[in-house]
Amino acid sequence: MASKLTAALAAAKAENRAALIGYLPAGFPTVAGGIEAAGALIEGGCDVVEIGLPHSDPVLDGPTIQTADDIALRGGVRIKDVLRTVAEVAAAHPEAAVLVMTYWNPVDRYGVARFAADLAAAGGAGCILPDLPVEESEEWRKAAGEHGLDTVFVVAPSSKDARLAEVTAAGSGFVYAAAVMGVTGTRSAVGNLAEDLVARTRATTELPVCVGLGVSNAAQAAEVARFADGVIVGSAFVQRILDADGDQAAALAAVRTLAGELAEGVRRR
Repeated sequence: MASKLTAALAAAKAENRAALIGYLPAGFPTVAGGIEAAGALIEGGCDVVEIGLPHSDPVLDGPTIQTADDIALRGGVRIKDVLRTVAEVAAAHPEAAVLVMTYWNPVDRYGVARFAADLAAAGGAGCILPDLPVEESEEWRKAAGEHGLDTVFVVAPSSKDARLAEVTAAGSGFVYAAAVMGVTGTRSAVGNLAEDLVARTRATTELPVCVGLGVSNAAQAAEVARFADGVIVGSAFVQRILDADGDQAAALAAVRTLAGELAEGVRRR
């Protein structure tokens, strides 16, 4: 039986379009507000949502997401709140796949088997683990597999072909291709390295290849959708919530609108 994530990506492909994957950290601007915002992403057109586990030292994340993580952490967000976010979003929106994006340290401290079991029980579809080396991932992948969770690894333009093959052989669900060298954030142009990275990654795997880091508008989404199986957007959604300056209704309207625009973009292949 196909996983929830595999099914969501396959449904987009069946419509001859790229999937739209949105990211927001849990607990931002509050736990309840974050749950509503993630739901608005799906209502606007996201096929998959990534719920970030806020971290005090987010190596992959740029200033926008760092700001959101800081707000969440100062609000007291805990792993139980991340799992609650997954559970409520997954229950309210069974049509979408809900992932957790987290650095490895919190999972390790929580307990690998316990985290996999609790994420699955919450209705989560899998995990994106940007800083977990494939060589050290066996314990997690075993626990994830026992609970039907996908494990998404990140590849970068600097990854050599042999390394791409190692990473894609270990992962499931999709491969997260970082469009640029560096951290997350909106950019005026998507890196030209992305298309080459997707082609090189596809040569090693049958998994869908989804591109993130830098996409912030419909035109960029359309550009990436031309060569990728999915388009990942995070900082642009976070910025809309920051711009709403505490007005939750305005924040929800803004992220729902942006998701709708991006959903149109991924259809213009």
